[in-house]
Amino acid sequence: MTIRTLVPLLATVAAGLQAGTYYVWACGVMPGMARTDDKTFVSALTHMNQAIVNPVFMATFVGTPLLAAAAVATGPNRPWLAAGLGLAVLTVVITGAANVPLNDALDQAAAHPAAAREAFESTWVRWNVARTVTSTGALAALAWAALRAA
Repeated sequence: MTIRTLVPLLATVAAGLQAGTYYVWACGVMPGMARTDDKTFVSALTHMNQAIVNPVFMATFVGTPLLAAAAVATGPNRPWLAAGLGLAVLTVVITGAANVPLNDALDQAAAHPAAAREAFESTWVRWNVARTVTSTGALAALAWAALRAA
């Protein structure tokens, strides 16, 4: 295995982990949380949002666009790799511009759980679906590039 195949493969794996993370939140975590009362919702999500900022998650969150950029520089099928890079970057942008500020606002408003939930839930879910789509698109583009290189 050469660097030209290893880097796109690593980018694809990282993208898959990211897409899976957002998919699980969209399909399981948030529908389950929707069934809880306001205080439980705010408390649990505040704890989950704090817990997810850890070295393992951050390695794929930051690593996916970095590995995709390295793949563009070193790998074959650059148009597909570039598409994967663009979608991976868009995922990071959505997270930083939409989901993280909502997480921070939820944390600050925990004293008023009903109002905090009202301001958070539907908007956060919509942005999470958007990053689920972009991260899945990144995975698909990177995987397609890897398959075409095989």
